Amino acid sequence: MRDKTQTNSAATGDGLIRAGAIVFFVGAVATLVTVAPLLLGTTPFPTYMFGLSMLMGVGFLIAGAGVFQSIASGRRRAREGS
Repeated sequence: MRDKTQTNSAATGDGLIRAGAIVFFVGAVATLVTVAPLLLGTTPFPTYMFGLSMLMGVGFLIAGAGVFQSIASGRRRAREGS
């Protein structure tokens, strides 16, 4: 019998990985929007817009936490199985 986990079932850290990816892409768009006026020579955005660029790092950390949670869950299942 093959593995009992279905290929389309959600694993433990999948939600965090998806949320981290969304936050990362929001931060990436904020970075592009913030840097564009600097490259085009127009008036730069206020300082808080640069803070939104930090969402890239936050999203990366959230996704990393999801990966580690998934790894821990897989190890736990492997220990129970043997």
